[in-house]
Amino acid sequence: MQHHTQTIWNDSDSAGYEPLLSERNMDTVEVDGTDLPDHLTRDSLELPELSEPELARHYTRLSQMNYGIDSGPYPLGSCTMKYNPKFTEDVASLPSAAVHPDREEDSVQGTLQIYHELQEYLGRIGGMDAVTLQPPAGAAGEFAGILVAKAYHEANDEGDHRSEVIVPTSAHGTNFASAAMAGYDVVELPENEDGRVDLEALSAAVGESTAALMLTNPNTLGLFERNIEEIATIVHDAGGLMYYDGANLNALLGRARPGDMGFDIMHYNVHKTFATPHGGGGPGAGPVGVCERLAPFLPTPQVRENDGEYELFEPDETIGKVHGAMGNWLVLLKAHAYIRRLGGDGLRDASAKAVLNANYLASQIDLEIPFEPFHHEFVASAGDRDAADFAKRMLDYGVHPPTTKWPENVTEALMTEPTEAESKATLDQLADAFAAASTDDVSELENAPRQTSAGRIDQTSAARNPRLSWQQLDDS
Repeated sequence: MQHHTQTIWNDSDSAGYEPLLSERNMDTVEVDGTDLPDHLTRDSLELPELSEPELARHYTRLSQMNYGIDSGPYPLGSCTMKYNPKFTEDVASLPSAAVHPDREEDSVQGTLQIYHELQEYLGRIGGMDAVTLQPPAGAAGEFAGILVAKAYHEANDEGDHRSEVIVPTSAHGTNFASAAMAGYDVVELPENEDGRVDLEALSAAVGESTAALMLTNPNTLGLFERNIEEIATIVHDAGGLMYYDGANLNALLGRARPGDMGFDIMHYNVHKTFATPHGGGGPGAGPVGVCERLAPFLPTPQVRENDGEYELFEPDETIGKVHGAMGNWLVLLKAHAYIRRLGGDGLRDASAKAVLNANYLASQIDLEIPFEPFHHEFVASAGDRDAADFAKRMLDYGVHPPTTKWPENVTEALMTEPTEAESKATLDQLADAFAAASTDDVSELENAPRQTSAGRIDQTSAARNPRLSWQQLDDS
């Protein structure tokens, strides 16, 4: 008869802290086990032996120490932490969705049909003629899109002198990185006084060296570029291409299309626009759409319909593969399900509510918002208070804070995007947190947060000296 020990947890642990199992103050009792053959036993196993309820409660408590979109509002401006509806998870977990990427085309016609339909949906939504689903994230989509632009210029014997990509100063950092990784020199473009593209500065920046202008519309201040057609004309007349960063497409669904504005290339952030998981190091998707003349340069393979069958094909001047198989299939399946469930009217309604929610929340907070009228997001100023301290204090009031310190043309910026999923009650909760943090004295802000499982963290040291495993704690 074998014996093992069952752990009985001591309830003396302080609230708000969940120790590792190996750190617990544990009592043990002898419990009769089951006779097993010698070859199936071992002398020792350094794992705590727990009952199922004990184990479930431990990991549930750990999960409750983290804040996520299923916990409450998450208004990170431009990062767009969008609620992921559970029906898409149900679709992705269907047994028929578990398709091996190396199966023959004739045995995965349903999968290829979904790929093809999603290509078509995204093309219609963005005003693009062809779409690749391969890139595994928005940043990867940017890079793939810039490589398409590079291949296009090289095919026109202009690759050598088209050496610059123009990027607004307030653009997402990935824009600068994508252009630089593709081998381009980055030319920063200043905004004018109303927060939009400075046309005189743009005219001075473009020329024979211009490969592309990277732009999002609405921009990072939530402002629509009213002169977008003139901007496109200036770039196109210089021989450059227009690249659309899809970060803020959530504001335009069913109302405006980047292709109609003059953009030649765009990437879609499906987590920001079509409610798939954000990624966070895990699977993501960043499809890329292009106008007709750039379609031959898209990554391979693409999916097309041929006499009622779906087949893979290689574009004539493809830049090659940018990801295994056809991209992150289950993420793309969730985006397809979301688009099909909402339909055109539903997507348009989601966009309207995203804009409405941002404007309602802004009307309820007593902070300066220098640039208006905005759409789906706004940038408030914390004034003479440190925006990072302000944000940390908001954690104590039970909500996630907005993005801080960016864009830099707003003093102590608080970049806020509530998305369409939040109710008026939740928006009021966010407004109350803004108000409470606004009236706290500086010492309260400097010592926040106090009510979270972890207190104030030295972010600089954490970034420069990351401890990626609990085992590294022993080396400190």
